[in-house]
Amino acid sequence: MLHLWYWYKRRTRYSFKPVILVTGCSSGIGMAIAEMLYSLRSYRVVATSRRLDSLRERFEEDDRFWIRKLDVRSRADAEKLIQEINDKWGGVNILVNNAGISYRSVVEHMTDEDEAIQMDTNYLGPVRLVRMVLPGMREQGRGKIINISSVSGMLAMPTMASYSASKAAMEGMSEALWYEVRPLGINVSVIQPGFVHSKSFENVVYTKKSLAAKDGEGIYGDYYVNMIPFVARLMRLSTTRPRTLAKLVVRVIRTENPPLWIPATIDAMVFYYLRRFVPRRWLMPFLFWFLPKARKWGRAYTKRRNHK
Repeated sequence: MLHLWYWYKRRTRYSFKPVILVTGCSSGIGMAIAEMLYSLRSYRVVATSRRLDSLRERFEEDDRFWIRKLDVRSRADAEKLIQEINDKWGGVNILVNNAGISYRSVVEHMTDEDEAIQMDTNYLGPVRLVRMVLPGMREQGRGKIINISSVSGMLAMPTMASYSASKAAMEGMSEALWYEVRPLGINVSVIQPGFVHSKSFENVVYTKKSLAAKDGEGIYGDYYVNMIPFVARLMRLSTTRPRTLAKLVVRVIRTENPPLWIPATIDAMVFYYLRRFVPRRWLMPFLFWFLPKARKWGRAYTKRRNHK
C-alpha cells in the first residue's frame, strides 16, 4: 500500500540505456538492487563493493553489467571508476548511494577514528561520488541521484548516535542539492527505510569500548543489553524485505520527477509524520517510554539529582 501513489506518476521512457552506478552491493539491499537491475536489459549497470566475492558468485559480467571494486572511502577508487565509466559509457546517468556501515556505540564509547570511519562511509564518500557524477549529468541536462538513508536520519536511537548523525548529514545535503540541481534537469531522492527483515543488524560495528560493555558491564551496559535484542526483534518482525526496497528503487528510477522524501516502510512513514506533527517536547519522552527498561538504565552508576 505504501507505494500505490507511484502509479499515477509519469514514467520516464528512455531511448538509450541509462548507466546506473550502485554502491554497497555485496549483500542486503545493495545485492537486491543489483539482482533486480541484472534482470532488466534496458539498463547498463555498474555494481560495486569493497569485497567482490559475493557479486562474482551471483552474476556474470557482460557488456551491460559490470562488477567493480569500490571502497567509497577511497578517493582513488572513486576517481578510477568514474573515469572508466566516462571513457567507455559516457558517464553515470543514475547514481544509487547505498553503501554504508553502522556503529553500535553510545557517544562516549566512540573515538575520533571511529567517528571518521562512520562519516567517511555514510556521508563523505557518497557526497564525493555525487560531486564526481554531477558534471556529466549537468552536461546531458538530466540525471538521478538516489540516496539510501534510514529512519535513523529522522529520529535517532540510543547506541546508534554516530550512524544517525551520518544519515542526518546525508539527508541535509540531499535537501540542499535538490534545490541546486532541479533547474538543471537532475532529480534527487532520499529513500528512508525503517526496520527491514534481514540480518543487517548482525553486521554492526562495535568500538573497543562498546564491545567490552555489550554484555552488560559498566555504566552503559544496560543500554546495550536491552537495545541489541530490541532492534533485532523489530527487524525480525518487519514484513519489508531487501527485495521490496529494490523494487522501490527501480520504481524511482523509472519515475519522472520523483519526490525528494520517500519513506520506504510502514514504520518509517509513521515516524515521518510523528516528527512533523508531534511537538518534540512530547515526542522524545513518549519514545523514551517505549525503549526497553530505559527508566532503569544506569541506575547503579548515576548520581542524578531528584528535583522536587
